[in-house]
Amino acid sequence: MGQFVVTPVRGIILAAPASSSGKTTVTLGLLRLLSRNGIPVQGAKCGPDYIDPTLQEAASGRASVNLDQWAMPVAGLRGLVEENCLGDGPARFLLVEGAMGVIDGAGPDREGSPARLAHALGLPVILVIDVRGQSDSSVLSVLGMKSAYPETRIQGVILNRLGSERHGRIVRSAMARHGIRVFGGLLKDERLELPSRHLGLVPAGEHPRIEEFLDHAAHAAESGIDVDGLLASASSAGIAGGSVRPPVRPLGQRIAIARDVAFAFIYEHILAGWRRGGAELSFFSPLDDQMPVEDADAVFLPGGFPELHAGKLADCARFRRGMQRAVARQAVVYGECGGYMVLGQEITDGEGMRHRMLGLLPHSTSFRNPRLHLGYRFLRALDGAPLEGTLAGHEFHYSCSEGGHVGRHLFDATDADGVALGRIGCQDGRVSGSFAHVICAADSLRSDLPSGW
Repeated sequence: MGQFVVTPVRGIILAAPASSSGKTTVTLGLLRLLSRNGIPVQGAKCGPDYIDPTLQEAASGRASVNLDQWAMPVAGLRGLVEENCLGDGPARFLLVEGAMGVIDGAGPDREGSPARLAHALGLPVILVIDVRGQSDSSVLSVLGMKSAYPETRIQGVILNRLGSERHGRIVRSAMARHGIRVFGGLLKDERLELPSRHLGLVPAGEHPRIEEFLDHAAHAAESGIDVDGLLASASSAGIAGGSVRPPVRPLGQRIAIARDVAFAFIYEHILAGWRRGGAELSFFSPLDDQMPVEDADAVFLPGGFPELHAGKLADCARFRRGMQRAVARQAVVYGECGGYMVLGQEITDGEGMRHRMLGLLPHSTSFRNPRLHLGYRFLRALDGAPLEGTLAGHEFHYSCSEGGHVGRHLFDATDADGVALGRIGCQDGRVSGSFAHVICAADSLRSDLPSGW
């Protein structure tokens, strides 16, 4: 790797024709390599994702940011880039990891894709191509993308999971015949595969050998990728006209937030927005049997993996007592997905074992008959909800509610196509929650809200 100097703020988007092509591995290897070589690099993730940003932060030592073109206005996206790249300890290079396939989006206009995000920020796209089981045919996905979507600036490709050096030469030759630039490639290597479970990859904090993996990924990137050429292909990120405001109204002035491996799903832009809105944030670990601070006027239980720790949570008496005290002093208590499950009566795990939860809401949840709930959501807050107006969010869970609904709902919901999903969530006094994760306020930010909203 040479001495290429990146001027503020330039960047690229690493995308792929499909999921599981190796975007995350390439992104993490480059983040570790660049940061290790003194290039201040800002990692980002296209779309809704809680896990990949934890891996990016472990790789670069810098908090990652989610850039969601479906949920966020262009000015908001640009504002987030400016805030994260040009704030304290400015970064010169923005490396965005795409989601799913490069043109995969949601809603009637397929918003939220890496291609749409690239257009919004004026960034070029580098495709990561999984070339297992193919040689000359590997050009087809690239040529198809260039032909069908010429407005997307595809600068070239990185080849992943090459079977041998000879395989690499054949694929590179095929790409060259069609004028496709190859920025290098990675050989197939089991040490470059990340462990996963039901909601995707295992978060960085739970990966027992994450540092070893990141160093190996950085070595593979340095050995196999033309990093100087990749940096030189970057374009100045479009941040002119950006604006930053709280993405959702703070829950209170002093917000206590659960944070540990069971409650790890919270977006950094939400926390930053609450701080900008004047809120004081504190954190506590339910798994360590900690309680929220006594002066908190709001308590937030974010999503995560409480189902993997349900037995331990059931025994956390101090945590339970602290939450009861918060309710007694009329604090706002709000839970998303996993946090919503913990606010309920019970969690039944996949083996049919029932675990007592906080009992602050009337519902129970179960993993006995898992069913995937996945997609963007428009959420209209109902009377009494702590988050007001219309919100853009998403769901990703396998758990289901049991025993029917008791009490008042929290949101009126539709999917990204505007199809009504009915009323979801629950509220009882100042305690509320739902399976939906909120990304951003949507009222004045999007033009495609469902009719009548």
